[in-house]
Amino acid sequence: MNIHQNEAVLTARRREFGAFLRSRREKLTPAGVGLPGGFRRRTPGLRREEVALLAGVGATWYTWLEQGRDVRASAEVLSALADALRLDAAERRHLFALSDRPPTETISQGPEQVPESLRRMLSSLSGQPAYILGRRWDVLAWNSAAVALFGDYGLLQGDARNTIHRVFTDPTHRQLLVDWESVAATSLAMFRADSARYAGDPDFERLVTTLMRDSPEFRAWWPRQEVQRPLAGHKRLCHPHGGMMTFEYTALAVIDRTDMKLVVYTPLEGGTDEKLKELLRLN
Repeated sequence: MNIHQNEAVLTARRREFGAFLRSRREKLTPAGVGLPGGFRRRTPGLRREEVALLAGVGATWYTWLEQGRDVRASAEVLSALADALRLDAAERRHLFALSDRPPTETISQGPEQVPESLRRMLSSLSGQPAYILGRRWDVLAWNSAAVALFGDYGLLQGDARNTIHRVFTDPTHRQLLVDWESVAATSLAMFRADSARYAGDPDFERLVTTLMRDSPEFRAWWPRQEVQRPLAGHKRLCHPHGGMMTFEYTALAVIDRTDMKLVVYTPLEGGTDEKLKELLRLN
C-alpha cells in the first residue's frame, strides 16, 4: 500500500469513527445520562458539548473527532467516551477498532456462569473430549468424553478441579500425561500469561501459595517468570483402560466471555478414536 492509499484508508476510518460517535450521541437523551433537559432541542440526542462534558474532554476537540479530523484519542479518552455514550461491550470494541487501538478489558469478578448454548455445544462433541476453563483455569463445564478420558470432574471440589493444580498435585493425572514435564512447563507458562491481569487477586494468590507449598516442581519453576501464549498442540496420554492415546488439543476463546476458553481434544493416529469410543462405552 502506497502513501496515498494509506492516507485514504486513514481518512475513511476517521470519517467512520466520527459517524459512529455521532450516531450514538443522537441516541441518548439528557435525562438518560443525568443532565437537565433545558429548552427545546432542534436535533435529536445530546449536544456535542454535553458529551464532551460527560467525557471530560474539550468541546472543540470532541467536535473535531466527530468531523473526522486528524486527531488521535488515547485509550483512556476512548474509555471515557465509551462511558459517556453508554456503549455496550460490542459498541466499545467497535469504537476502539475504528481508532486502531486495542480495547481496554474489564476484569471479571464473582461467580462464573457458563451459558446454556456452550453447554449444549459441549454435549454435541460426543467424539471429542472438551471442557470450559474459567479465568483461573477452573474447569466450569465438561462433556461425557472428557469424563471418560480425564475422570469425573463432578467428583472434584475446590482447587482439585483447577487444571494447573491438577497437573502439579494429582498423581493419577500426572501418570496419565506421557510427557508430563514438558506439558507441565508449557501449561505453567500459559497460566502465568493468563494470570497477569489478575496480579494481586486473592483467589490467584491463594492458588499459587498452595502450589508453592505442595509441588516441588511448581516451587522451582514459578520464579523463572516463563510466559507463553495459548497454543494448539499434541498431547500423549497413557490411559489405564485405553492404553496409549494421542490427541490434538485446541483452546478457543469464548466470545463475550474474555476469561473463558473452550478446550477441545481431537483424537489422532494410533487407533485413538476407537479407544475413546471404547472408553465411552465403559462409562
